[in-house]
Amino acid sequence: MEEKKKVITTTITRNTADFDKQTDNIYETVAMLTKRANQIAAEEKRELHNKIDDFKGGSDSLDEMFENREQIEIVRRYEQQPKPTLEATEEYLEGKIYYRNPAKEDKQAQKFEALEEEVIKENS
Repeated sequence: MEEKKKVITTTITRNTADFDKQTDNIYETVAMLTKRANQIAAEEKRELHNKIDDFKGGSDSLDEMFENREQIEIVRRYEQQPKPTLEATEEYLEGKIYYRNPAKEDKQAQKFEALEEEVIKENS
């Protein structure tokens, strides 16, 4: 398992002004962080299931599952990792998240086209 950067796992006070720098809208930022946290959680879940699948044998008795120390250690390691929301927040504040809003891009493109048309009409 790759070692992740140390993320603070305790609750700390954050400046809300830091969260709307990239998007100019705190609600968009929260939505973006939610999507990134879901991606991180899905990735961790996939990794965990792949590692646990390695331990599956021919017989699945309940006793064997509890006796497997390696499997228990893997699960404990994943339980001790920081929550995906904390990881997503840290990534955002460090500028590691790429953000794109197609709806805003479309509006900006429409405004640009309207300005181009206006300039062409003025020059004609």
